[in-house]
Amino acid sequence: MADTIPLLGFGWNDLLFLVFAAIMVVTALAVVLQRDIIRAGGAMIICFAALAGLYVIAGSPVIAAAQVLVYIGAISVLVLFAIMLTQVKSAPRALVFQTQAVPAAVATVVLALLIGVTVVATDWPKQVATQVAAAKDMAVTLFNDYTLPFEVVSVLLLAAVVGGVFLAKRERAEAE
Repeated sequence: MADTIPLLGFGWNDLLFLVFAAIMVVTALAVVLQRDIIRAGGAMIICFAALAGLYVIAGSPVIAAAQVLVYIGAISVLVLFAIMLTQVKSAPRALVFQTQAVPAAVATVVLALLIGVTVVATDWPKQVATQVAAAKDMAVTLFNDYTLPFEVVSVLLLAAVVGGVFLAKRERAEAE
C-alpha cells in the first residue's frame, strides 16, 4: 500500500486523523446540543472513542487503552448510571446557558480567530521526533511513583457511585 493517498496527496495517518477529529467535533457538539441526555451520554462515549483513536495515531497505544478503560469503561458508564438513577431523561425546555448565547458566540468567534492566526503564523516542522514509552515502563511508573493518586481516583469513583445510589434511594423514599 502506498504511503500517500493517490488523489489527495497526503498520508493515511493524516486521513485517519481528519476522520477521528471530525467524529470528535460532531459528537462533542451533540453532547452539548442534544436535549435527550441519554443520547448525549452515548455521543460522549463515541467522542472518547475517537480520542482514543487519535492517541493510537499519535503513537501512544497505552494512553489509548487507558482512555478506553477509564473514560469509556468507567466515567461514561458512571455518568449514564447516575442519569438513569435520577430518572431525568430529557433536559428542561429553557436551559440556563441559553441566556448567554450571544456572549458565548462572540467568545467562540474570537477564540477561533486566535487559534487560526496562531496556526497560520507558526512555523511547523516537517517531521516531529516521537518518543514512544513502553507499556511496561508506564505501568512501573504508574504503580510505583503514582500509587497514591491512582488510589485516590478509585476512591473518588467509588464515592460517586455510593452517593448516586444514596440520592436515588432517598428521592424514591421521599416520593412514597
